[in-house]
Amino acid sequence: MSTNYIFGNPQEDQLGGSPKYFYGLRRTDAGDLYVAKVNQLSKTDSVTINNGGTSDNNMPEFQTGVDFHEGRDVNHNLAYSNLNYEQFRWDDRNIFYYIDADGQLVARINATYTYPTGV
Repeated sequence: MSTNYIFGNPQEDQLGGSPKYFYGLRRTDAGDLYVAKVNQLSKTDSVTINNGGTSDNNMPEFQTGVDFHEGRDVNHNLAYSNLNYEQFRWDDRNIFYYIDADGQLVARINATYTYPTGV
C-alpha cells in the first residue's frame, strides 16, 4: 500500500526540501562519545553549533543539509576549537544511536529505542 499526498510530501513542503534531522557527534578528551539529535520540526529541540570564544575558532559556513566530517586533523587535533560537534550529518530518517551490551555503536533506523536513565 502506498501513501499519496495531494500537494507533495508534507515534510518537504515544511522544510523546503532539506533533511528533517540533524545528528552531531563529539568526543571528550576522556574518550566519552556524545550524539545529539535535533528534529527541525520540533518547537523545543535546539543545538549549539559553535561554543563561546572568538569567531576565529568557529566552523565557517555552516549550512543546513551539508554534512561535516573533518572536525579533527591528521594528528587527531580539533580543527575548530569552538565547534561543538566534530562531525555532523543531516538525514530524513529517524535514527536512534546507542551502545549495545558488546560495546558496539548501533544505529536503529525508524525503530524507537528507550535510552537508560541515571547512567
